[in-house]
Amino acid sequence: MEIKILAIIPAFNEEGNIENVVKEITALASGVDIVVVNDNSKDRTEACAHRAGAKVLNLPFNLGIGGAVQTGYQYAMAKGYDIALQIDGDGQHDVKFLESLVTPIKNNLCDMAIGSRFLPPYLGYRSSMIRRIGIGFFANLISFLIGQRVTDPTSGFRAVNKKLIGIFAQDYPLDFPEPEAIVTASCAKARILEVPVQMRQRLTGLSSIRYFKTFYYMIKVTCAILLRRIKTQKEKCDVHD
Repeated sequence: MEIKILAIIPAFNEEGNIENVVKEITALASGVDIVVVNDNSKDRTEACAHRAGAKVLNLPFNLGIGGAVQTGYQYAMAKGYDIALQIDGDGQHDVKFLESLVTPIKNNLCDMAIGSRFLPPYLGYRSSMIRRIGIGFFANLISFLIGQRVTDPTSGFRAVNKKLIGIFAQDYPLDFPEPEAIVTASCAKARILEVPVQMRQRLTGLSSIRYFKTFYYMIKVTCAILLRRIKTQKEKCDVHD
């Protein structure tokens, strides 16, 4: 039976990047459907995505990255997809590595495959020094909490199977969700695997995490991760009582 695969691309004001992202996926990953979740952009993101041939879901107001990605998962669940890919709309994810993410899920080796820029052979752009410090902090925190080494917890370049599509459609972190989503998957006893990928530097537009926001991001995400872990442990205790 044919495996149905959906690429979810959250996008906010990405008119300079989104068309190329969609065209790259179409050219290199035949058989993969594409949905762009337009997070109430104020530019021509919707028109550019349509022109490239993508299905576009327009949000009535800005939900942020987590809400946009969850909308994509809800669409994937409603349409019966077997695998969902997350790809940023800014062009930083090299779609040549999509097959590397999908293959271990197809072969039932994992439930979530995360593209890591910090695994050999260390290809491409690996972010600024200050961001690498933050990534290292979350890598150590999450590795400790889930009992498994994770090198690139902030990577939004990932794929999940049908089990996690259903979970994320119902429960997905809202703000800066990538690290917390790993903890969510682990709490659901999902098998998590990292694969080496290449990433590229953003060419146009602005990142949602910049300069003074970086430390706020670290504090907020740390609190969210720890609260989710505590909540899960409490729920397990309540079930056993």
